[in-house]
Amino acid sequence: MDESGGSGQPRSGTDGATEHPAVPDATTAHPRPDGDSANDDSRPDSTDTTAPNNPTDTMAWEKQPSSTRRSGRTGDAAGPSAAGAPAGERDGSMESAVARRGGEGTDGSGPGGGGPDTRPPAGSGGSGPQPPPRRKGPGGGLLMGRPFGVPVYVAPSWFLVAALITWVFGGQLERVLPELGGARYLVSLFFAVAFYASVLVHELAHTVAALRFKLPVRRIQLQFFGGVSEIEKESETPGREFILAFVGPLLSLVLAGLFYLALLTVEPGTVPGVLLAGLMISNLIVAAFNLLPGLPLDGGRMLRAVVWKITGKPMSGTIAAAWVGRALAISVLIGLPLLTQSGALGAEAEDIGGMDTVMDALLAAILAAIIWTGAGNSLRMARLREHLPELRARSLTRRAVPVETDTPLSEALRRANDAGARALVVVDAHGEPLSLVREAAIVGVPEHRRPWVAVSGLAQDLTDGMRISAELAGEELLDVLRATPATEYLVVEESGEIYGVLSAADVERAFVKAMARPS
Repeated sequence: MDESGGSGQPRSGTDGATEHPAVPDATTAHPRPDGDSANDDSRPDSTDTTAPNNPTDTMAWEKQPSSTRRSGRTGDAAGPSAAGAPAGERDGSMESAVARRGGEGTDGSGPGGGGPDTRPPAGSGGSGPQPPPRRKGPGGGLLMGRPFGVPVYVAPSWFLVAALITWVFGGQLERVLPELGGARYLVSLFFAVAFYASVLVHELAHTVAALRFKLPVRRIQLQFFGGVSEIEKESETPGREFILAFVGPLLSLVLAGLFYLALLTVEPGTVPGVLLAGLMISNLIVAAFNLLPGLPLDGGRMLRAVVWKITGKPMSGTIAAAWVGRALAISVLIGLPLLTQSGALGAEAEDIGGMDTVMDALLAAILAAIIWTGAGNSLRMARLREHLPELRARSLTRRAVPVETDTPLSEALRRANDAGARALVVVDAHGEPLSLVREAAIVGVPEHRRPWVAVSGLAQDLTDGMRISAELAGEELLDVLRATPATEYLVVEESGEIYGVLSAADVERAFVKAMARPS
């Protein structure tokens, strides 16, 4: 199966499983209210400031009417206005807001601790979906190699399935080749490995097609019910989407044909004959199952591409294929045990015992759950893809005040209040930004000590990854934030002029608000 991480829509190939779901984790966040942006295209001279929904989450500094210029000089405010922010977000003094924030507490592991914050962006807590997190490394099990530069991992669950296949296939060999004795389990283990090698070829077909279309592939993982190719971007056209989904089942059909041709050259009833016949049948099953027209299977991706082509809307294709996938899940749950009981799948009805019935029902339930969950994930991630363009750095940026390194914290906060700003940028004598004062670090400084604490002691040094363009938006913005996890980022114009400070918490709230709106 191939899974699109960029679009967030899982693609299924050899199975319906997605051990690494491509949907945003339903973790915690607080939604951001409407009216958080005043103007995306220009920076007005108003000193109003965008503030978050919950003043205990970020410092809601007092709005002070003032006409300040946004230059690099110390004491001047830089950043957008937030005239459209709700009044409740702008009212109240900066000191009282910091006091409210201080009730949350800080420790050495969080942004208020002694070292730089290393949390991923948009991960401040609360309730609701978050932007999809990116691991520091692909991970996911035992690394087997890097064909075409893509890491291939074997998940721990694979060993459980390999043992199950060895046991089941060994029981069949006992009836077909009783002379093998205990050696039949070695033959069965070889079959399990060869079968998953076929699954890997299926996934490599998706991978090669994705790389051909210049779509990055994060990893391939062999897991419980097959494999998954994690493709980080969505296809740009329905035609490419169709090809990307179809090549997996096509390769499985090709493998089945090759095993059939090889079967013709060996004696039936021998170990090679039984192995080749089993591999031929298993690849036919893989191809047929994945061609079923419902997400998250490859057939569902193909159906999505067809509807996308007809309607011109990727979301319409996703909705259609996802609901077909859910109907397919119900059909598998009910139909698979009935087909087995009727003998339609090859076994004689009178030979089917009570344990076989239980195993068939359990298998049907697992497959149905995988398909149903994958279809739901596809719908959720399609919504994510649809709303990502609403995240714009320019509209989410906080107004900032530049201060020199030796400025007392109390004086810096006073200037921020006067300028209607909610962020502090530490600059050198020439106005060049050096670091960002961490909002959470301010909370840890008692008010009576602030006149004797320099802002430089509460700031995080700027790195290249913490300087972002005001023009970033959508998926590109999230990618940049993930690449350098931090709580605040310096937002600059193309000319290099300071535009303001972007808080990861603000990005999260805007994301949750966008996801909460109906499509």
